[in-house]
Amino acid sequence: MQPLDDTTLTDTGLAPTGNGKILLLACGALAREILALIEINGWHHMTLSCLPAILHIRPEKIPQAVEDAVHKHRDSYEQIFVVYADCGTGGLLQQKCADLGVEMVQGPHCYSFFEGNARFAELAEEEFTAFYLTDFLVRQFDAFVWKPMGLDRHPDLRDMYFGNYTKLVYQAQTDDPALTAKAKACAARLGLTFERRFTGYGDLQHTLAATANPPSV
Repeated sequence: MQPLDDTTLTDTGLAPTGNGKILLLACGALAREILALIEINGWHHMTLSCLPAILHIRPEKIPQAVEDAVHKHRDSYEQIFVVYADCGTGGLLQQKCADLGVEMVQGPHCYSFFEGNARFAELAEEEFTAFYLTDFLVRQFDAFVWKPMGLDRHPDLRDMYFGNYTKLVYQAQTDDPALTAKAKACAARLGLTFERRFTGYGDLQHTLAATANPPSV
């Protein structure tokens, strides 16, 4: 298997890993979590390929990137499952997947399915001033938050961007003290209070389990 490097996952993605009959076509931000679930559960009939995580900066490009990848890989696998939520595409990715005849993860974004879509919908009623980070986004905070918003050049813009937020919620997929410390530092840089919430893999685990072990007809 190719070594996982956050910069590569951000800018390039991940070529197919493994020889399974089911291709999981995912966002690079989910590579570690998906590979961990494959290993834990012995889903060796599943192969992972990732598109560059940086596509989240331009979500309007995600549907076309997914379509191109599906056409590229379709003849090599019995099934393709798209491991993206809506991810800011305004329903366009769901329509694209329907047109292509492939299924995808349910939910508005990864913060929701890591929390659990039902639970996140409940929390949204009272957490509309929360800013969320996952394990990957903590590690790649500068690439996905600080630099794209220009805060590396104009840190004085911080309060304009984040003045209406009250806290940073770190949705931890793993128990990693170093990542927790970095997440706290991210909250401090944004001037927000900090909350760590261990979510594990949330609905992602259940969704992939259903894909790996479909009910018999």
